[in-house]
Amino acid sequence: MSTGSPNGSNPHEGSLEKLQRRIDYRFADQNLLVSALTHASGAEHRLASNERLEFLGDAILGAIVCEILYQQFPEFLEGELTRLKSIVVSRQTCAKLSEALGMQEFLILGKGMTTHPSVPSSLLADVFESLVAAIYLDGGDAAARRFISNAVGPEIELAAEGETGSNYKSLLQQLAQREHGTTPTYQLLDEKGPDHSKCFKVAAQVGLDRYPPAWGRNKKEAEQRAARNALCHLSGQTPPFPSE
Repeated sequence: MSTGSPNGSNPHEGSLEKLQRRIDYRFADQNLLVSALTHASGAEHRLASNERLEFLGDAILGAIVCEILYQQFPEFLEGELTRLKSIVVSRQTCAKLSEALGMQEFLILGKGMTTHPSVPSSLLADVFESLVAAIYLDGGDAAARRFISNAVGPEIELAAEGETGSNYKSLLQQLAQREHGTTPTYQLLDEKGPDHSKCFKVAAQVGLDRYPPAWGRNKKEAEQRAARNALCHLSGQTPPFPSE
């Protein structure tokens, strides 16, 4: 954390260089980066703070994450996509990503704020969104997409596992125990692709009944999809994941 305000020249050039290496993006306009890092308490006036960038970054982050989710999960309905988006772009996730980048080290704060032992999570969330906007304004859509994709990719996987996939396995287990007094098992039927990019075909089985299998990018995802196929089959619906 440092004190100061953007005024065309920047006394923190070493810090800016370090941050740009960390986020893997170099700004053509360094003032945009300084503005993104400047909290209202450290600005000469509110318009010089990162508040306007935060407003823009929130919209850009939401739109790009929506598109990533739409492309990555073609089998998910609107409700599932909405739940994932709400997690991935939440204030909690933005603060987590900001902290992972060590953004607290580069913030430009007023003297009153620098006396706090830790940076509030709300401020960390704000600076992540303002950084997204600064990259967008400086490097355009492609640069913003690359930064967002790299930053939120792992969070999307975690959200998908926690909010959708793992619930299907849990639901199938509850149903199997209630209706048949047994626990589902998962059979690995096939795998394909090179070692660094394998896909796995798994089927869920309850007792002697094996249900339509599903492919996944890893065994965990394949099991989750197989559980959903089984649930759909048992309820008379068409399984959403293809077996071939």
